[in-house]
Amino acid sequence: MAQYDVIIIGGGPGGYNAGIRAGQLGLKVAVVEKRTTLGGTCLNVGCMPSKALLHASELYEAAGGEFATLGIEVKPKLNLVQMMKQKADSVTALTKGIEFLFKKNKVEWIKGAGKIAGPGKVEVTAEDGSVTALEAKDIVIATGSEPTPLPGVTIDQERIVDSTGALSLPEVPKSLIVIGAGIIGLELGSVWRRLGSKVTVVEFLDRITPGMDAETAKTFQRSLTKQGVEFKLGAKVTGATASKKGVSLTVEPVAGGAAETLEAEYVLVAIGRRPYTEGLGLENVGITPDKRGFIETDHFKTSAPGVWAIGDAIHGPMLAHKAEEDSVACIEIIAGKYGHVDYNLVPSVVYTYPEVAWVGQTEEQLKDAGVAYKVGKFPFSANSRAKINHETDGFAKVLADAKTDEILGVHIVGPQAGEMIGEYCVAMAFKAASEDIARVCHPHPTRSEAGRQAAMGVEGWTMQA
Repeated sequence: MAQYDVIIIGGGPGGYNAGIRAGQLGLKVAVVEKRTTLGGTCLNVGCMPSKALLHASELYEAAGGEFATLGIEVKPKLNLVQMMKQKADSVTALTKGIEFLFKKNKVEWIKGAGKIAGPGKVEVTAEDGSVTALEAKDIVIATGSEPTPLPGVTIDQERIVDSTGALSLPEVPKSLIVIGAGIIGLELGSVWRRLGSKVTVVEFLDRITPGMDAETAKTFQRSLTKQGVEFKLGAKVTGATASKKGVSLTVEPVAGGAAETLEAEYVLVAIGRRPYTEGLGLENVGITPDKRGFIETDHFKTSAPGVWAIGDAIHGPMLAHKAEEDSVACIEIIAGKYGHVDYNLVPSVVYTYPEVAWVGQTEEQLKDAGVAYKVGKFPFSANSRAKINHETDGFAKVLADAKTDEILGVHIVGPQAGEMIGEYCVAMAFKAASEDIARVCHPHPTRSEAGRQAAMGVEGWTMQA
């Protein structure tokens, strides 16, 4: 039986980063992954391929419209096969990169499905059915998550697809219904709308992107609506019938009322994700996930000695970069070092156009907690770089403590918001005040000036163009 210091079940962002960090710290480590490639959902059928299509589709749409405004006259022709190929090529390059890092840091990749067989024991079942027994002092569960199913709607990956299927549609749908107005649904819906689909988003709640600052979400929805995305909010999908030509959805108002039937060539079910924790043998070490499938932990320690859990398998934002932070902290604790993750400082980004990014508290959270705060806001319509680039939708907003001026939350909807939010993640990690950002020189002309101007606005000295 092969012996290790640490065995990690799952080779996604949490798992492969945990393996690499363990190798760097001199631990004998194995990562068990049942996919034929490393990287998990994120690299294979999530974050990376979706960004490849978002980027390509944004350029395609710009070539058919915005380019002419800039004096570049072209008539783009869509080659969907090539667009999908470049996506796949990019994913392959990234997964091969992880394999290289494994070799460099002496991380062993054991291919197959991992299962905890008992304290310190893991069984790995390969594709051919053979079983390999492993032992380790510590076992880390990093199995990630999977799409949440919707009762009454059967995903066939042909006409009714989940996020994985939506990344590889064989054609541009004439019409696409997205069930769920969260990040995944809006990103993939944006891809196909840019390529020519009529996109309708059906959402159970009366707003889009739950968890996002309400003012930011409203501005975001207005922008998407202006682009042609239709929204049916406060609507519940009760059934779906697929045929060779399309899908009929039965939808009724959440508040009550007559049902209606919606027709589309394809339907994307994107109502969220759930932990992938079934079949891991958790019962063999006395671990019982909660009713949503999450594993309860205390600083990544489960109730079973020597068994740890990170990433989407535990509570907290279900984001790849959160899993990466978990992985480093968890392995460093195992190695006898200090490890900690501040989940209030985990940023979120929606990679649509405009992008949306935020970190820290929303206005609604601060009001509910009874925290007195000040607001500074600056529109991209007054930002020189955004105006020159014809990218004026949105704003940057800073929320600061009314007494101490400590930055409590930042919300940006606009061009390159995802790149801009990092500055505030660093600032908030060091308990910066809004004045600290306001008095730091930023390069001109850049979009980052909008973030500074929003900070200046907290004390009322914004300088608008």
